[in-house]
Amino acid sequence: MNQLAFGLAVLACAMLVIMPAVASDYTLGIFGNANIDDTIDEEDIAYVEGIIEGTNEETELSDANYDGKIDEDDIVQIEMMIRNEEKELTIIDSADRIVTVNKPVDRMVGFNGDEVMRSLHATDKIVGVTDYTIKDDVFFPEFTDYPNIGTTSAPNYETILELQPDIVILYAYKSEYDEIQNKLESIDSHITVIRMDFFKSESLVDEITKIGYICDKNKEAEEYIEFFAGSINAIEDKTRDIPEEERLKVYFEWNNPYKAYCGGSGSHQNIVRAGGQNIFGDISLLGTDIDPEEVMSRDPEIIIKFAPGGYEYNHENISIFEDIRNEIMNRDELASVTAVKNGRVYVLSQDLQSGPRSFLSSEYMAKWFHPELFEDLDPQAIHQEYLTRFQGLDYDLDENGVFVYPPQEAS
Repeated sequence: MNQLAFGLAVLACAMLVIMPAVASDYTLGIFGNANIDDTIDEEDIAYVEGIIEGTNEETELSDANYDGKIDEDDIVQIEMMIRNEEKELTIIDSADRIVTVNKPVDRMVGFNGDEVMRSLHATDKIVGVTDYTIKDDVFFPEFTDYPNIGTTSAPNYETILELQPDIVILYAYKSEYDEIQNKLESIDSHITVIRMDFFKSESLVDEITKIGYICDKNKEAEEYIEFFAGSINAIEDKTRDIPEEERLKVYFEWNNPYKAYCGGSGSHQNIVRAGGQNIFGDISLLGTDIDPEEVMSRDPEIIIKFAPGGYEYNHENISIFEDIRNEIMNRDELASVTAVKNGRVYVLSQDLQSGPRSFLSSEYMAKWFHPELFEDLDPQAIHQEYLTRFQGLDYDLDENGVFVYPPQEAS
C-alpha cells in the first residue's frame, strides 16, 4: 500500500474548510505586500510611497524589510523582490509564524512538499527526502537514492544536520510538529523551519506562491496556480449553484467498513465541489465510526471508497479495486440502499487524495455525480497533463495505473 497516499488521506480528514479552494481575494502573507492584495508588484511601491508621504495608512505587511519602520529602504526591498534579487524574505507561514528566510535558498529538505517543488522545477534544491518519498519509487523515481530524513514520527536529526539545509519544510496543521521545529532550531540556529501543509486545497495557492518567492520560481508558481485554479473553477462554475436538495447524497467510506469521511475533511470538500452532498457532512470528527443503520437511514445515492495507490497497478491488475466494490455491493445491510440498488458504487485511488494532486478527486467525482453536466469533462486528460507537464513523469495513463473503478469513459 502507498504509505504516503494513505498518510495524507488521513491528514486531509483533519482539516477544516476555512475559505474557498481558490480565492482571488486572499492576502499574500509576504512582507512587502503593502497594499494587501495577492502579489508583489509596482502598486506596492506606490503604496509605500503614500505611507511615507502621509497619504496612506500603514498595513501589517508594508514593512518590506521587516526592520520596524517604513522608509525608503522598504521601497528598495520591494524593487529587489520584484526582480528576485532580495537577500532576505519575511513571510507569514501556514502556522501564522513570521519567518525571515535568507536568500538564495540552495539546500532544502522537507517532511512534505517534494511534489510541489517538482511542480515548480525546483528539485535541484532538494538535498534530502522522507522515508515515504523514497519508498514511493513509482511517483518519485528520482529520489530513491536521496538521503533519508525519516518521518514526522521519527525524524532523522543526524542526517538533517549533515545535509546543512537552508530551510526545512514541516507541516503546519498539527501543534505536535512544534517539537520537531524546536529541536531543529535549537541544535542548529542556521536552520530556518517553514511550516506549510501543501495538502489543503484552500491554502495551496498561498503556499505555492510563497514557496515560489522563496525559491525564485515565481513564474513557475503562477503557471501551476493557473492550471490548478482553472481546473477547480471549471468544476465549481457548474456546481456551486446546484441547490442542496438537487445534490446527490454521497457516502464516502474510509479504510474500514462504516468509517466515514466527515464534514471537515478534504474528501468532503471534494464532494461538495463536484456537486454532491456528503450524508455525514454534519459530523466533523476524524475517521468517524458510523452505525450501519445510520447509513441505511440516510440512504446515499452514491457510495465511494478509497483503494490503495493506483500508480502501483496496471490496467490488468485491478482486482483489488473490484474486490473493494464487490464487498460493498454484497453487504446484506446495504442491499436496499439506493446507491447499491442502482449500482452507483465507485472506488477511487488514494493517490488522488495526496497533497497538491488531491484536486483530481473532484474531477473524477464530478463525472460520476453529473455525467450530463460534465459530458465534455475528461478527468484522465487533466490527470495526464498534471503528470506530464508539472511532474515531468514518463507515465502514460492509457497504459498504466488504476485510479477509478468502474473505469470512466473518455469524453
